[in-house]
Amino acid sequence: MLLAAADIDNSEALTERQKAVLDAVLRLLVEEGDQLTMTAVARRASCSKETLYKWFGDRDGLLTATVQWQASKVRVAPVDGKGLDLASLAASLQRFASDWLKVISSDTSIALNRVAVGHAGPTRRKEGKDNLGAVVLENGRFALARRLKPVLEAGRRAGLLDFADAETAFRTFFGLVARDVQIRLLLGDRLELTEAAIGGDAARATQQFLALHGAKTGRKASDF
Repeated sequence: MLLAAADIDNSEALTERQKAVLDAVLRLLVEEGDQLTMTAVARRASCSKETLYKWFGDRDGLLTATVQWQASKVRVAPVDGKGLDLASLAASLQRFASDWLKVISSDTSIALNRVAVGHAGPTRRKEGKDNLGAVVLENGRFALARRLKPVLEAGRRAGLLDFADAETAFRTFFGLVARDVQIRLLLGDRLELTEAAIGGDAARATQQFLALHGAKTGRKASDF
């Protein structure tokens, strides 16, 4: 990571040692928030600052890599465009929804997003600060859209989905999955997001999306 920002599923390009470093960054963000430094990361990860600069460039590059690493945990199950059916499409959407809810509800994502909000906007750029807000948008939400929209398009080509614009359809699905969960977590609400609760929410969001955008096939979204 510094890897192509357009493809967040780049975890295979990282060594186990690099992954451990990025996990150390996430832990430090939880503990120290905006006070993250290359020195602190090197100390926590038991490596030299020279190694960090070699792998990730500067602090901005390290933060970008960290966001990409966290976002890579949201998987998009591949679909076979030729043999795609409603069950496999629903399974792919539900897996994405479940992974995304798990990621955004983690302590590390909450800490990362809180820091990103504080780094957002033109004022930070005028101060010469890193714009972590833009990094999170580009390598998080926008990159996720680039990965999921081909699945939605495949569903439309297979006659399973009906929508005019993939971006609008993605935003609808994203909204059904997220609801008010992320903002409540960022504001300190201690939601009980158990595995069972996340699985139920992911299934419900998928069913609601298929009810809105599913082509009229005679089968109900609740069947999947």
